[in-house]
Amino acid sequence: MTDHGLTEEQLAAYERDGFLFPLPLLSGDQAGDLRSGIEGAQSRARDVANMFQYTFNVPHLVIPQVQELVTRPDVLDRVEAVMGPDIMLWAASLFIKEANTTDFVSWHQDLRYWGLDDDAHELTVWVAVTDVTPENGAMRFVPGSHRSGLVEHSDTFSADNQLSRGQEIAQTVDEADAVTVALKAGDVSMHHGSLFHASGPNTTADRRIGLAVRYICPEMRQGVGSVDHATLVRGVDRYGHFEPMAEPTFDFDPFRMAAIDRMLLAENEFFYKGAEDKAPAHGRRKEMAEPANPAG
Repeated sequence: MTDHGLTEEQLAAYERDGFLFPLPLLSGDQAGDLRSGIEGAQSRARDVANMFQYTFNVPHLVIPQVQELVTRPDVLDRVEAVMGPDIMLWAASLFIKEANTTDFVSWHQDLRYWGLDDDAHELTVWVAVTDVTPENGAMRFVPGSHRSGLVEHSDTFSADNQLSRGQEIAQTVDEADAVTVALKAGDVSMHHGSLFHASGPNTTADRRIGLAVRYICPEMRQGVGSVDHATLVRGVDRYGHFEPMAEPTFDFDPFRMAAIDRMLLAENEFFYKGAEDKAPAHGRRKEMAEPANPAG
């Protein structure tokens, strides 16, 4: 075991493949509590105009259970094993596929549209809030594809694509060696920001809920936008390249929500570079339709 939550074999596998799974994090009961917290917040958000989108796009700033999870020591221990002792939280997003829907995620690399300047200093911790199976839209990873560097993508802006621009890798992806990331509720995967990955639709009768948490090292820079935001969650920031994130507001306080909106609008500069006419009017990275019969 390393000093920080991964064995030497696990760390070597991550470096070789660009991903690691399954890693236990939450018990079944704890995962159920997290789901209840998420769905409860979404239910409350429907009573406040234009708030529902923020439960997807910045869940750590509007859902207390998510804010608690992103700074858990056992999560940060695993991140530290890969990236070192200085860690910043850059973003978190919910990827929810409603029951029996066509939503999917195309083959892409996370870092292609983020404007960050170094793919060696970012990773995603992806938390299975529900069981994740091939039938309900599990991710698929191409082992070793993170070593290709960033490749060209094209924008589709498909309504069924959960990515902000419907972006997809412009070259043919050889799926023969793709690995399906099946997880039990409470398990996590970790993946590199340049890894080729995708996921299909949910053909089952229940929601599939995943939480993607993005961590970076402080030495990274925003190379496209004029300002970017991240919050130090462990260690020291010796660089000052990022503005702190807006403060959380778990009751959708209008003053704090306005600060969150300003933060997200500023970040549209790099998320929608070259497609500015497609940027949302509010600080939402992706408009998500409310389910007709929501849980919660």
